[in-house]
Amino acid sequence: MSVLQDEALAARRARMPAARGVPRPFLKWAGGKSQLLPELESRLPARFNDYHEPFVGGGALFFRLWSTGRLRRAHLSDANAELINVWRRIKTNLPEVIAALRTHEGGNDPETFYRVRAIDPAQLSAPARAARILYLNRTCFNGLYRENSRGRFNVPFGRYANPRILDEENLRAAARALRNATIRQDGFDAVQERARPGDLVYFDPPYHPLSSTSSFTDYSRGGFTQEDQAKLADLFTQLAGRGVHVVLSNSSAPFILKLYAKRGRIHRVRARRAINSKAERRGAVTELIITAP
Repeated sequence: MSVLQDEALAARRARMPAARGVPRPFLKWAGGKSQLLPELESRLPARFNDYHEPFVGGGALFFRLWSTGRLRRAHLSDANAELINVWRRIKTNLPEVIAALRTHEGGNDPETFYRVRAIDPAQLSAPARAARILYLNRTCFNGLYRENSRGRFNVPFGRYANPRILDEENLRAAARALRNATIRQDGFDAVQERARPGDLVYFDPPYHPLSSTSSFTDYSRGGFTQEDQAKLADLFTQLAGRGVHVVLSNSSAPFILKLYAKRGRIHRVRARRAINSKAERRGAVTELIITAP
């Protein structure tokens, strides 16, 4: 499959409508979990109290749990300030976000894309900043979010035929799902202070690269290092030891397999990924779902 064919397939999937009133991720996110929801759901506890997702990304599992009536309270967080601003504005400023997104409709061309990408988000209102990210996410290459060393979005134009820049029905459904959710910008380790015995924590960190050329961990300035992965594994163990249900996704890299070998149950699953710059290296890969206790 060529790069353009692969992008066209992703674009068609993004335009597919959800069941009426049922929210789905409003952002395309590298490593998103929509396709793995059955695998994840089958490994969740039958009952849990609060739900915590410290790397919220596109929030596929959050939306599924809300849609199936399994959520009591949800705590969503991420270190990425632009991402969290989108989630917050959809919850609290949706009319303004929709109005700003309407100004971006029809802007699926390189000139418009690079002009919007070059805008300093600090000069925009919070709803306009959210709309900018939604627009860039729908029109950039493979829906990636990546920042350079200055914290500026730097993914190139994606050349989609007809991206759905404004999906008003889904945004309204997402806002309904978020009414009782708490949204925070903070590091993953902050969940240690919030999670209680009987709660469920789902960690979906930037995946550890399978090779030195396959890393897409720069979703925020500074990336996500091997030391961060080790700190996360320690937190996984600490939470499980306190009676918290913990589920984690990651790549099947040898480093991750070794890191969690004695920390939880390792389940190997297959997923199709399409973020490699070389089309011939895309396709089904083995990923890990790790559970405890």
